[in-house]
Amino acid sequence: MKALVFDGPGKKSWTEVSDPSIKNPTDAIVRVDTTTICGTDLHILKGDVPAVQSGRILGHEGVGTVMETGSSVMGIRVGDRVIISCIKSCGHCTSCKVGLYSHCHGDEGATGIGWVFGHLIDGTQAEFVRVPYADNSLHKLPEGVTDEQAVMLSDILPTGFEIGVQYGKVKPGDTVVVVGAGPVGLAAIATAGLYGAASVIAMDLDEHRLSQARDFGATTVISSLAPDWKEQVFALTNGLGADVAIEAVGIPETFEMAVQLVRPGGNVANVGVHGRPVELHLENLWIQNINISMGLVNTNTTPMLLKLVAQHRIPAEKFATHHFPLAEIVEAYDTFTRAAETKALKVVLTR
Repeated sequence: MKALVFDGPGKKSWTEVSDPSIKNPTDAIVRVDTTTICGTDLHILKGDVPAVQSGRILGHEGVGTVMETGSSVMGIRVGDRVIISCIKSCGHCTSCKVGLYSHCHGDEGATGIGWVFGHLIDGTQAEFVRVPYADNSLHKLPEGVTDEQAVMLSDILPTGFEIGVQYGKVKPGDTVVVVGAGPVGLAAIATAGLYGAASVIAMDLDEHRLSQARDFGATTVISSLAPDWKEQVFALTNGLGADVAIEAVGIPETFEMAVQLVRPGGNVANVGVHGRPVELHLENLWIQNINISMGLVNTNTTPMLLKLVAQHRIPAEKFATHHFPLAEIVEAYDTFTRAAETKALKVVLTR
């Protein structure tokens, strides 16, 4: 089969590799019908994720058709259309029993690490993929949900909702500011209303993304290039600051912005993947009673979010701005890497 292979920092190739096969009785082999590229993939290519070794097939998002199942797989059948969750779940370890799939102790990839696709085992940017713990790591698709909608449920929608909205403890009536209107930031914007946010402020330096943020539910947009961006947020919040500040970029400057924008007693939810150290000024923050959260998505909300997508309550299809055949994935990476120029949110790749 063909797959997108990581050849070391800054290097990748669409090349011929061996077909995956069943290794364990809980495995399934899925034909990848639709996949996409994540900002984390760009971090890998920069060398920010050293656990990813040369030769690894990249990708952790996908929708496909089950082609083969191991002898222990009970709930998934050959021919099923499925979402491939970006996080594995053995379903029976201590972490999985409490919904902390991100720290699944199943021995696939590494114990205690739920993100394995394109990280510790071969991923979804390929014609076929082996999925461990198929009964728990795959979600059957109902009729009426397209592949394009469903692939957004592999990662970005549960990530924005769980690590941004849930970890940020959004509650009815809150003002939420989202720093970074990329795909994950927009996912947080699109799902903040599920917990009753009264207003959602989107911040970004890209005017095009700010205009898109309104389509996803932002009530106000502010350019982070404006010299008075902080003053604008405080003017909208009676001088207090936001109840919840969600960082959705992954660089020190945007984390510092989020910390500056939250009110005393508020919550900062860091969603972005950081490739370098960030300063935490406890000498200033200790007296403000601020809670700071962060984490890797668990995907335990995927079934619920899938129902909302099926009922058109979440506009998942709006994330897809560019489309490519899977064989043109190198060109798709170029488009996604130059998102500010190409206006890309998510590039969708199909067989």
